[in-house]
Amino acid sequence: MKTVLYVPLDDRPANLDDVVVQGKAAGIHIITPHLGDIQNRLDSEKTVEGTTLLGTSTPTYGNPSNIHDFILKHAAKVDGFIISSDMLAYGGLIGSRQLREDEGGAYPNYDQDTTRLLDVIKAIKKKYPRKPVYVMDTIMRLATTSFADGLALDAYNESRALMQQPRQSFTAFEDIVNGYNLSPESTEYGETTHFNKEQYYSTRQHKFKTNLYILDKLARKGYIDFLAVGVDDANTQGVQINEINYVEARINEWLGGTEGQNPDRAIILPDADGLGHALVARMANQLLRGGAKTRYAVKYFGPHGSTIINAYEYMDLHKNVVRHVDIVGGVVVADSAYPEPDVETDTTSDNQNENELRSASSVGEASSFDMASELDRMTNRHPGKPGKSPVDIEIIAITALDQVQAAVAQLTSNSEKGLPSVLIDFVGKGPANVDVAEALLNSPHTGRVLGYSAWNTPGNKIGMAVGMGQSRYALITTEKHAHVLRDAMNAQGSLLFKRFLKDYYYKAVAIADIRTYSRAHALYTNVATLADQNMSLFNSEEDYAHLQNLLRDLMQTHTATLEGKPAFAQGNVAIKQICNGEAVYAEYCSALLEYTNPDFIWGRAFEITLNPKVSLK
Repeated sequence: MKTVLYVPLDDRPANLDDVVVQGKAAGIHIITPHLGDIQNRLDSEKTVEGTTLLGTSTPTYGNPSNIHDFILKHAAKVDGFIISSDMLAYGGLIGSRQLREDEGGAYPNYDQDTTRLLDVIKAIKKKYPRKPVYVMDTIMRLATTSFADGLALDAYNESRALMQQPRQSFTAFEDIVNGYNLSPESTEYGETTHFNKEQYYSTRQHKFKTNLYILDKLARKGYIDFLAVGVDDANTQGVQINEINYVEARINEWLGGTEGQNPDRAIILPDADGLGHALVARMANQLLRGGAKTRYAVKYFGPHGSTIINAYEYMDLHKNVVRHVDIVGGVVVADSAYPEPDVETDTTSDNQNENELRSASSVGEASSFDMASELDRMTNRHPGKPGKSPVDIEIIAITALDQVQAAVAQLTSNSEKGLPSVLIDFVGKGPANVDVAEALLNSPHTGRVLGYSAWNTPGNKIGMAVGMGQSRYALITTEKHAHVLRDAMNAQGSLLFKRFLKDYYYKAVAIADIRTYSRAHALYTNVATLADQNMSLFNSEEDYAHLQNLLRDLMQTHTATLEGKPAFAQGNVAIKQICNGEAVYAEYCSALLEYTNPDFIWGRAFEITLNPKVSLK
C-alpha cells in the first residue's frame, strides 16, 4: 500500500476527514499532522453587556513550526507529498487572511520566518527527488472571516463589497501590491467602517508575496512537481483579478503554460476546499497508473457550463470543470449539453451516439427493478472494454432541474454499458437541490457512481466529485488483491453515502431545524439572526447541548432513510474492480452512523463532522 503525507488546508471535514477516506477508497494510506497542529476555530471568547454582544476574540490557528517538523520527520517513509502552503506558512486558510500590521519586507526577503517554513518543500524534493511533491496554494479571498479576530458579519459584507469593486489594471508585481486601493480611474477608494482596510491590504500584500515565492523559488526551480492555485471566493472583477492575471503570466513564462495553465505543472482556478480531493486523485493516478491520462467526457443536463459563472467565481463553469480534470491527471475529450440533435454521430465524435436517453417512465421502471434479476444480469454481462471507448469516465453535470430525469437516464445508460460516471449537482446553490437528490437516490445506478458532490461552491463540488472519481478509478483498474479491494470498497461506499447524507439530508434539510432553534434561543438580541454562525458563543451551554442532540437525532433518522433508498439499498451493487475490461461488483449490506459522531466542528451550523460507515460484500 502506498503512503502519502498530506498537510490539509485546515481540519474541516472537506479538507481532512473526507480526503483521508478518499485515500482509503483508492487503497492509499494518508498520514496527517497531529490534530492539534492543524486545528482551526472561530473566536472562542466574547464580550457582552446584558443581552448585547459587544465583540468576540481568540480564534485558533494551526502550528506552522510543528507542521514543518512533521514533514521532515516523515519524509523518508512516504511515497509522495501533498502540502497546503496556507497551513505550512500561516496555520490554515483563515490564518492566511488574519489581518496584519505590516506586509513584511521587499520580495523575496519579505519574511524570513515564512520563507524558512516554505523552504521545507525544497528540502524534501532535494533529498527525495523521485517522490512526487504536490502543493496547493490559494489567492486570498475578497472578504474577511466572520467571527474570527473580532470581525463580525458587517466586516465580511463591507470587505467583500469593497474588494469586488473594479481595480486599475497592473501587470508588474510591485504595481499590483501597491495599487490594491485604486479604481480604474486611479482614484482611491474611501474609508471603511467595520474593518481596518490598511491591515487588510497588508495581509493581502504578504499573502501575494508568498504566492510569488512559491511560484518563483519553488515551482520554477523544480522543487514542486505540481502546483494547484485555488482562488478562494472570487468575482469576475475586483482586487484579485490583477493577482490572477499575474499568476497566469508566470505559469506561462516560468512553467511552460498556455493561457495561464499547464496541466503537467500548474493550474489556477476557482476552488479551495476541493483541492485536497483533486490532488489526492492526481497522486493516486501517479502512484497507481504511472500518470496515464484518464479520458473524460462532460455532459450537461441544462445549460452548457460555458454559459454559467457563479457569483463567487471568476471562471465559467465549463472551464472550471476542465481545469479540475487537468489537476486530477485527466483530459476532457468531449463535452456537450442535453438535449442534443437527433442525428447519427460517429463513435469517435464528441457525442458518441449517447442521445438514446430513456423516457421518464422507463427511469421509473429502472428505479423499481427486480434486484435479483439485475444482479444476475450484472454478473453475466461484459461491459465495454476501456480500450475500445474513447472515454474512461463521464461527468454528468446537472445544471437545470427540468433535465434531472434525462440525467438519470444517462446514468442508467452509462451503468449498463460499463462506463463509470461522476455526478455533480449544480442546481443546488450551496447544498443539494432536494428534487435532484431524490431523483438520483431513487435510481440504483447512483450507488455505482465513482464520485458525487453538491457541497458549497461549484469549484468545491467539482474538486470533490472529480477527485473521488479519479482516485477511485485509479484503484479499480489496477488493484488485484482481494483484501485491498474489499477495504477500499467499504471506504468508497462510506464516502459516497456521506456525500448524500451531508450535502442533501443535512445541508438541504436538517440544517433548517438547527438554524431555527439556534436563532430562537440566541442569548444576544443584536446577533439573533446570526446565532447559528457561532452557536457555542451565541447560545447557552444548555441550548448548545440541545442542538447537538437535535443534530444527532435528525441524522440517525436521515441515515435510516438514506440506507433504504434504491441507490444504497441492501443488495444493490457498486463497482469493486474493473479487470480486463470486465466489472466486478460488490453488494451494499449496511450503513451505520454512531450516535455521538455528528457534531458542529466549528461551533456553527454550516459545517458538521459526519462519518457514516457503510459495508459491502
